[in-house]
Amino acid sequence: MKPYFFLLFILFSVFGFSQKSKIDLKAIEKSLKNPDSPYNYDKLIFKYKGYPKSLDSIEAQYLYYGRNFRNDKITISDEGFKNLAEAFKQNNFEDCIKQGKALYDKDPTNLDILLILLRAYDSLKDGNNFMHHLNQFRSLTEGIRNSGDGKSEKTAYIVNSIGDEYILLNILNIGKEYTRDSKPAKNGMFDIWDKDGNKIFIKILYLDQ
Repeated sequence: MKPYFFLLFILFSVFGFSQKSKIDLKAIEKSLKNPDSPYNYDKLIFKYKGYPKSLDSIEAQYLYYGRNFRNDKITISDEGFKNLAEAFKQNNFEDCIKQGKALYDKDPTNLDILLILLRAYDSLKDGNNFMHHLNQFRSLTEGIRNSGDGKSEKTAYIVNSIGDEYILLNILNIGKEYTRDSKPAKNGMFDIWDKDGNKIFIKILYLDQ
């Protein structure tokens, strides 16, 4: 399934220049599972679902990268997601919302699900739900942007999946004029996008390897 980029121009204009933070996956896993941590999953997901604009960039990163340590995440190969994608393809937006809400309840930080919900709510002129999920989407993608500056392997942007990589590429306005090279990395793979010597480094995580 190709990612949908109908509203990413909105996102690009609102991103600030927050301080970049080094992603410590072991610390994220430990904190999310610790009920006494300010970054405990239940505490963060409560803020994310209730008032996503209240999340700071570190909290958003803990939620986004914390998906790697959850057993209930949904992938694009899951039957439920395939059915959602088919409803979207058929422009059946009411069914998209019904199916999407059920998947969102299971995996609320899934960017692919959020994008389809956004498109469906936009098509049905449901501004309140659209803006709520847009604020969630902005928080998570801003967390990705603040994972690095993309100028080297050490400071690469870090994403959870190839689909998320293409969402980031569109936010960064990196298009077909760039060429891609790839190389293996610890716990993942580097994609190096090059245009006339200007390189952007993105690391895709594969923590189950």
